[in-house]
Amino acid sequence: MKTILITGCSSGFGLEIARHFLAQGWKVVATMRTPREDILAASEHLRVLALDVTDRTSILRAVEAAGPVDVLVNNAGIGLMGAFEGTTMDTVREVFETNTFGTLAMTQALLPQFRARRAGAIVNVSSSTTLLALPLLSVYTASKAAVNAFTESVALELAEFGIRVSLVLPGRSPETPFSRNAQARMQEAIPEAYAGFAERVFAGRAEGGPVTHAADVVQAVWRAATDAASPLRLPAGADAEALANTQR
Repeated sequence: MKTILITGCSSGFGLEIARHFLAQGWKVVATMRTPREDILAASEHLRVLALDVTDRTSILRAVEAAGPVDVLVNNAGIGLMGAFEGTTMDTVREVFETNTFGTLAMTQALLPQFRARRAGAIVNVSSSTTLLALPLLSVYTASKAAVNAFTESVALELAEFGIRVSLVLPGRSPETPFSRNAQARMQEAIPEAYAGFAERVFAGRAEGGPVTHAADVVQAVWRAATDAASPLRLPAGADAEALANTQR
């Protein structure tokens, strides 16, 4: 029986990933800043741990409590929509601390045990926004593009030790709270000079089109975690796959 540690399991993709791996008979270490036992069905194979990926002490405690892990899923992330000019540098740092540095810190914390066993898989959840530039997402996209570059490079050095590293690239997922949370952060980041432009951008996005469902991301993570032949990059969702196809 294998063990998977997933960050950001309080809602959205992380929660659904945890549910799927539990249903498949895995041991699941579901982590979140504020642990909630009620969002996942009770199971002897489930552990819910407190983890703040921006806090080194929190990371070390969670990794120690988790014990041996076979797969790490770096899913924790925060969204941000807004004009760059109106985004404070404190907010920029907050986004990078979670999305980028949190991913790096979690990876580094698990590497010693993976390397010692010469086995393990790391799945980094990025974003399809890195496949096509979109307005009002510059800071968020930059934080995820850094994850892409890190993943592609570190995968080369970790292959020496039998460790696989993968990227999952979800598209826009209206059914999860992620987009709503990103929009909530937007209020302070749309200066009056950008209001008309932002209104046109949001009107265009509201017209519909293909989207990503949580099940799409779950299946991509499952493939990355269990299929040694899976590619390094896995777009998840109809919109993400369409963007990926334009780059081939």
